[in-house]
Amino acid sequence: MTLCISLSARPSNLGTRFHNYLYEELGLNFIYKAFAPTNLADAIAGVRGLGIRGCAVSMPYKEDVIALIDDMDASASAIDSVNTIVNDGGHLTAYNTDFSAVQRLLAEQEVPSAYSVIVRGSGGMAKAVAAALHDAGFARGTIVARNEATGRALAALYNYGWAPEIGVLTADLIVNVTPLGMAGGAEAGAVSFPAATIEAASMVFDVVASPAETPLIVAARALGRPVITGAEVVALQAEEQFFLYTGIRPTPDQVRRASAFSHAL
Repeated sequence: MTLCISLSARPSNLGTRFHNYLYEELGLNFIYKAFAPTNLADAIAGVRGLGIRGCAVSMPYKEDVIALIDDMDASASAIDSVNTIVNDGGHLTAYNTDFSAVQRLLAEQEVPSAYSVIVRGSGGMAKAVAAALHDAGFARGTIVARNEATGRALAALYNYGWAPEIGVLTADLIVNVTPLGMAGGAEAGAVSFPAATIEAASMVFDVVASPAETPLIVAARALGRPVITGAEVVALQAEEQFFLYTGIRPTPDQVRRASAFSHAL
């Protein structure tokens, strides 16, 4: 049996249920498990030494893991952020499937690139979101991050502005890339943008996947704003991870069913 895993400070069953559903449906001798490592270097050494085929990487390890792998695919090296590791006989290659997932969703939802945008956050996932937005032609952006060093650095990469707080800022597209609203966290009930900012937006995007309906998404729907959810991001990036691990591309219908299963109670 081939083992694939995820490493996260707050592991959930979303990836576990998604991948295991498809393994069973496709008759693959694979199994997927989620872990919260106490030592990242030891965990990656375990991936290498135990022959673990694939490893998903979540907050807060997407940048710290870079020093521990052998090669960076262009998808990860372009933004210095990793969310996927593939193990080929002890040789670890890093990828970033968040970037392609965000780009696909922006295209599928036909979000106008003329929109102004606010990205709240400056970590590894924020790097993928900002890069996807910029590459899709979104030229007017602001990075909102309390960490001035990382916030300014990310903003400078794409000629975006930086601000330490949302304050009275508004934009056509607002994107939460922080743990605000994440299930199990200290701020699970928090709405990541002020009501006035949500009301002024034409589209609302939350990358938090658990719960599928975050406080931000609930607030946006109540105002009739179109949304992109973290559940959608997770499904598309997990589809790409599945392909990298197994060499098999699931059909869109299989992805939809696996995603629905992963979010079912």
